[in-house]
Amino acid sequence: MRRQKNDAADAAAICEAVTRPSMRFVPVRSVENQAALMHHKVRELLVAQRTQLLNALRSHMAEIGIIAAQGPNNARALAILVIEGNDMIPATVRSALLPLVRQLSELNTEIRQSDQAILALAKADETARRLMTVPGIGPITASALAASVQDITAFSGPREFAAFLGPTPRQNSSGGKERLGRVSKMGNRYLRKLLVVGAHAVLFHRKRSGDMLRNWADRLMDTKPFKLVAVATANKLARIAFALMRDETHYVGTPA
Repeated sequence: MRRQKNDAADAAAICEAVTRPSMRFVPVRSVENQAALMHHKVRELLVAQRTQLLNALRSHMAEIGIIAAQGPNNARALAILVIEGNDMIPATVRSALLPLVRQLSELNTEIRQSDQAILALAKADETARRLMTVPGIGPITASALAASVQDITAFSGPREFAAFLGPTPRQNSSGGKERLGRVSKMGNRYLRKLLVVGAHAVLFHRKRSGDMLRNWADRLMDTKPFKLVAVATANKLARIAFALMRDETHYVGTPA
């Protein structure tokens, strides 16, 4: 970038960038592809709004001495108390909180409909169906990966793809000495979150199956803390997803 910023300098920088062999270009998305991503964005917004309402309900109930532990299930139990008109809740408080409870009910319905729409998209997409064979990758993660990554050949390999999503250490290396820090959290935040959530599911159920991914995670749990293993498993899931998308194959978790 040359000194100062103006339209002419921006145009010159763009012309210079397109001549670089290492540049990654984003293909034009179709309307169908944009609609699939919109389903995910809308669902993410609805889930965030539901979390806000649950937190507000917990806070208001705590002001009158009704304490609930953290977690959505405990907050939903408070909503049931408000609906049923529990004796511990004064009538004036109940009338004030009923709008929140009604909004929660409507949001739950909308989120279920979004889940069904995303499930239908995943079942109709061949790439998403292959990705769903991987432990920890369900319809939402598979659909998001298939819709977000249109050209998997733009990445040189699984390591670059995993680094693109962000569950990799931040580097501050120099002079031939590697210095690795915390997880970089670069790249696609939504995909990274879905992979980390899927990694938690793999770790919670690692004793129930003998596939290679869960056995690898189980061995890692013997020496590393849970959250570190979860991020490492998310990195592994990203690499597996890259291989399936590149080779157009299904996941085989049992050793040959």
